[in-house]
Amino acid sequence: MHAVRLHTFGPAESLVHGPAGDPAPGPGQVRIAVAAAGVHVADTVQRSGSADGPYALPELPAIPGREVAGTVDALGEGTDPAWLGRRVVAHLGTAPAPGGYAELAVADADRLHALPEGLAEERAVAMIGTGRTALGILGFTELSPDDVVVVTAAAGGLGSLLVQYAKNAGATVVGLAGGPAKTAHVRALGADLAFDYTLPEWDEYARTALWSRTATVVLDGVGGAVARAAVGLLGPGGTHLVFGWASGEGGPLALSPAELAERSLTSRNVLGPAMLERFGGGLRGLRHLEEESLAQAAAGKVVPVVHCFPLAQAAAAHRALEERRTMGKVVLVP
Repeated sequence: MHAVRLHTFGPAESLVHGPAGDPAPGPGQVRIAVAAAGVHVADTVQRSGSADGPYALPELPAIPGREVAGTVDALGEGTDPAWLGRRVVAHLGTAPAPGGYAELAVADADRLHALPEGLAEERAVAMIGTGRTALGILGFTELSPDDVVVVTAAAGGLGSLLVQYAKNAGATVVGLAGGPAKTAHVRALGADLAFDYTLPEWDEYARTALWSRTATVVLDGVGGAVARAAVGLLGPGGTHLVFGWASGEGGPLALSPAELAERSLTSRNVLGPAMLERFGGGLRGLRHLEEESLAQAAAGKVVPVVHCFPLAQAAAAHRALEERRTMGKVVLVP
C-alpha cells in the first residue's frame, strides 16, 4: 500500500507519501480499504511537535489519521465474519499514530459503524469525529426558537455543522468567518446573519443587525479577539461554550469570575473530560453520538461540507487547513 508518514516533527512538508507495508488486523480487528480519511486541526498540532494538542506525540516515523471510511477487506482472529466486504466508518481512537492516512488501516471491530445507504465515505468521515463533537457540544445547551446563537469559525468542518444543527432547532444563527467567500458560504448553510471577523468593528455591525436582540449562546472554537468580541454580543444570562482556540492567541478565552457574575454569564470548556462525563464516559457515550450524527447525515437533516485532497497531497491539505484556506471538513482520498 501507500501511506503518508511523518518522519520528523515540523512543517507540513514533514508529511511524506510513499510505499509502506500492508498492516494486518489482530484479534477482534478488521482491515479497511480506505476510501476517505479525515484531517483534523489536532493532526496539524501533533505534526508540528507541539505538546499543546490533545494527543501524545508518536514515535517516528508514524502514520497519522484517526478517522477512516471504506470497505472491510480482511478480518483478525475472532472477528465477526459479517463485517467482511461491508462499507464502514470508524474513529480509530486516541493512540498517537492511529494510521488513517493510508490506503489500508486497521480498526477495532467495536469501533465500526456500517455506512448508511446513500452516505458517501467522505461525508461519513466528516460525521464520525467532527459530527459527534458537534452533537456533544450542543448537548450542553438546549437550543430553541428563542435563542440567538453565534458560531465562530462557521465555515469550518465543525462550525458548518453547528450552523445547521442550530437552524434545525429553530434558533436565529449568526455565523462568523474570515472573508467574503466564507461568509457567503455560511449564509448558504442557513445562517440568518454572517459577518467577516477580519473586518474592523464587525461586532458593531452585528449589534445593529440584531436590533434589540442579544445573543444567548456563543459556540466558540476560535478564542482570542474574535471570541472576546463574540462574547460581547451575549445578553444577561448568556452561555459561552468553548471547544477550541484556533486563533492561536494564547488558548481559550478566559472570562473572569467578576465578569461572569456581573453579566450573569456561564462559560464552560466542553471538550475532553467534560464531554465524556456528560455522555456517560468512555467509548459507549461517544458511540451514541457517532450513531446519531451518521443517522442525521443519512437522513439529510445536516449536510456535512467536505474539502477533499488526494492522499498524496496530505502536506498541501495540512498547509491549507493551517492557513485557513479550506471550508468544511478536510478529507484525504487515496
